[in-house]
Amino acid sequence: MRSFAAAIAVLSITAPALADALNIYSQRQPELIQPVIDAFSAETGIAVNVAYLEKGLTERLQAESARSPADIILTVDISRLAEAVEAGVTQAVESDVLAEHIPASLRDPGNEWFGVTQRARVVYAAKDRVADGEVTTYEDLADPKWKGRICTRSGTHAYNLALVAAMIHHHGAEAARAWAEGVKANLARKPQGNDRAQVKAIWAGECDISLGNTYYMGLMAGDEEQKAWADAVRIVYPAFESGGTHMNVSGMAMTAASKNATNALKFMEFLVSEKAQEVYASINHEFPVRDGVARSDLVASWGEFTPDDANLMDLAGLRGQALRLMEEVDFDG
Repeated sequence: MRSFAAAIAVLSITAPALADALNIYSQRQPELIQPVIDAFSAETGIAVNVAYLEKGLTERLQAESARSPADIILTVDISRLAEAVEAGVTQAVESDVLAEHIPASLRDPGNEWFGVTQRARVVYAAKDRVADGEVTTYEDLADPKWKGRICTRSGTHAYNLALVAAMIHHHGAEAARAWAEGVKANLARKPQGNDRAQVKAIWAGECDISLGNTYYMGLMAGDEEQKAWADAVRIVYPAFESGGTHMNVSGMAMTAASKNATNALKFMEFLVSEKAQEVYASINHEFPVRDGVARSDLVASWGEFTPDDANLMDLAGLRGQALRLMEEVDFDG
């Protein structure tokens, strides 16, 4: 998959940008967004060029400045969206459609970023080694009963930093530090790999629980090689002791350098249409941001939960503190 993604990036970046098309920089993996892009092009006739950038999206836009060919950025995690806005590489967008269909809590107060989908940061638990109800809170992951039983990706990855930021939000920095130290003490191995790799480790018996985003369950279940991993676990929706289940977003923004603002706005509004939200829900197994669009049957089968009500911009503001905390406890060491 990495070679395919790299090929897209090289092709899109080296080829001349089409003035009458739409040019996107995306940190979302190509297979997750291509179905929506195909639906947009089929409906509008607008060609779309995509450059997949695993890292350095904001830095690239800063370096390119007004020369950038990008009209839209697609990325994951509130901190990355806030980072782009703070760097001045996005612009405000006025749209009645976006205001109507994206809740205020899932868009920038200045209308520079907009949530497209939501995902929950959950626990994947071994069906045969973790009893129902044995995991109920994020705080519980620091309990010594889990010693040698937890797997996770890097503690400094954006997904985990957002969770740590939420822990700081709910309990303060010192309690969050103690929690991170407790989770580190319970790790079965050094943090490594992505969220799917943790589920594979549970399947292989290396650990019993892991942190991961909800939609990976759907992606693994649809992959012949990875289905066995998915079948070995169940999703548990933990909550903060003083809140709900941690939520994050994938989102979009129009670049400050956009040469195709009209097409860019059409694309942004398309992404919150019922059609696009249904595609995200059914193919990517994410939670729609638009009211009235149902979760896929598979996602619905994972059960109900109460989303945490922490303001995403508040969490974005705590990202730097969360990063310093995880580095100071040497979580990945």
